Amino acid sequence: MNPKIIVASLAAAVIVGVSVVSLYTPSAISLSGAAETTPPVKTADSTFTPAQQDAIGKIAADYLRSHPELLIEMSQKLQAQAQQKQATQSVQAALSQQAQLLGDPDSPVLNPQGDVAVVQFFDYQCVYCSRTAPAVEALIRANPGVRVVWKEWPIFGGKWPLSATAAQTGVGVWKLGGAEAYHRYHAALYATGHIEGELTAADIDAAVKQSGTTATAEGGSATAALDRNNALAKALGIQGTPAFVVMPVTGASADNVSVIPGAVSQAALQAAVDKARASAKQGG
Repeated sequence: MNPKIIVASLAAAVIVGVSVVSLYTPSAISLSGAAETTPPVKTADSTFTPAQQDAIGKIAADYLRSHPELLIEMSQKLQAQAQQKQATQSVQAALSQQAQLLGDPDSPVLNPQGDVAVVQFFDYQCVYCSRTAPAVEALIRANPGVRVVWKEWPIFGGKWPLSATAAQTGVGVWKLGGAEAYHRYHAALYATGHIEGELTAADIDAAVKQSGTTATAEGGSATAALDRNNALAKALGIQGTPAFVVMPVTGASADNVSVIPGAVSQAALQAAVDKARASAKQGG
């Protein structure tokens, strides 16, 4: 067997934390690197001897010193596989949580008759949410038929209390003024550019005035709504803000639902909307 194959297997084992001492038998390989002509035969004694293990270890160490890119390549492949697995799990979770994603009465909704929903989890003091806000606004302007669902998720509330205050006030604006008022409030807070602890009470008061309401930070009902959003995010496997779920309102499936973590471009959001809409037009 080619020493490179041995080294690759050993390198993979190092990365994932498993032992491969008994993966190969003396009959399957020779230490010279030449393949045996007879098939391997498993016996009770089919593990390497200490001397053989030392020899293979030397081959692996020498090869990796000469080809360190091998570990990088394998690490990247394992990371890609892990990301794909997480994405698949998140989509399945979104399908199981569709009612909560789309039907929570305390979650502000713009264009409730839209055929495709874009659900966003966010914190007003999140730098990446702030950077993504223009892309979301551009998407809304370009897609007047898209249902936008905002999930207030003040993950920085423990560090910067005004994150929670802004979120609770947003729930109040939604209840008093509806979608358009909430949209004005939401956009006004991001327009301040005040993130990572810079948001002020004056910013929140000014955004409320722009909403056209007299809302204040909601109490118990808002806290319950934020708790539901937190539980929902965890159920979806979302680990930070922003995060988006894009799905057709009817006929959602693993093939047309997108879960997008992190900052995203308008083009990427549009692609997810188009994928969901194409399926919706075809009847799911």
